[in-house]
Amino acid sequence: MGKCMIIGCGGVASVAIHKCCQNSEVFEGIMIASRTKSKCDALKEKLQPTTKTVIETAQVNADNVDELIRLIESYEPDVVLNLALPYQDLTIMDACLATKTHYVDTANYEPLDTAKFEYKWQWAYRERFEKAGITALLGSGFDPGVTGVFSAYAMKHEFDEINYIDILDCNGGDHGYPFATNFNPEINIREVSAKGSYIENGKWVETEPMEIKRVYDFKGVGEKDMYLLHHEELESLALNIKGIKRIRFFMTFGQSYLTHLKCLENVGMTSIEPIMYEGREIVPLQFLKAVLPDPASLGPRTVGKTNIGCIFRGKKDGKDKNYYLYNICDHQECYREVGSQAISYTTGVPAMIGAMMIMTGTWKKPGVYNIEEFDPDPFMEALNKWGLPWEEDFDPVLVD
Repeated sequence: MGKCMIIGCGGVASVAIHKCCQNSEVFEGIMIASRTKSKCDALKEKLQPTTKTVIETAQVNADNVDELIRLIESYEPDVVLNLALPYQDLTIMDACLATKTHYVDTANYEPLDTAKFEYKWQWAYRERFEKAGITALLGSGFDPGVTGVFSAYAMKHEFDEINYIDILDCNGGDHGYPFATNFNPEINIREVSAKGSYIENGKWVETEPMEIKRVYDFKGVGEKDMYLLHHEELESLALNIKGIKRIRFFMTFGQSYLTHLKCLENVGMTSIEPIMYEGREIVPLQFLKAVLPDPASLGPRTVGKTNIGCIFRGKKDGKDKNYYLYNICDHQECYREVGSQAISYTTGVPAMIGAMMIMTGTWKKPGVYNIEEFDPDPFMEALNKWGLPWEEDFDPVLVD
């Protein structure tokens, strides 16, 4: 069917690359491009004997638009799948515009210096992508990503209007370390130490970090403490789903994680403000990232399951209705299949599916779109096929 250029070679990229190779009917060729070419080469060496997909590798600095343009022009992919850092979304979008190439990512842009992620920077590209006749698909991970597809599916098949959405992200995995993060420590800690927020009646309501806590009993995992966080998909879902009055995002954290994080915060280790150390400038959070375990190394040690989904409340045929759509994923099963834990797996699989939707023309409209703006059915079908089967509950326990 075509060729896909994948930028990035971390945990999520590794899963997406494994999945592209399993899906060689669609992905005839892939190019893995990253700052560290040796990581790309190692993955190629491991996977090329197992797949018909032709794998190429390249070194690229995703902060450099001209370098990206040259690489895209030489490889001529049908789609660029951005699995680099969220700080690099705009340079990669610029390169896609210049070369008229479709674009897919899993996380919205955030400026390096403010730890504020919102869609306005990427939405500003709408007209230019439309004029160029190419599609940018934003947020094709799990949350954002599958949570948006779940919302579109619920809207299409189960409701006339959806008034309340609670997104619940539960990781019941245990890696055995006193403290480690399941994905990029820098992004993870920025997310958790930021103020929480949710949308009510069209307005953002801000909360102190970890101020709002609920306990929920998750199927496959059990009872967990979960906390209200700010999360990017709230912003787009509030606009794109009909009838929204309130939308919230909760994530589970164990007490040990929070105690460590508070301590690190209190001593200034989570700060993104540069400080002088022995005559050179360092960012404390980046230094902390260097001493923490690499999330990619957690795979073999992590046991347990994740359970991520959305609880919807709304109306169908004039009656109140509740509906819960979720996926349960097993850390060890993911590790056996693709060598990573479930956090990377639940993001990497939808990244491949999003690229497939665009490459096959299943989803086709020029411009910049969030994932819930497309027909959810083919994506939902692909989730079942490619390793993230979903479950439904028509009488869920609600979050107060």
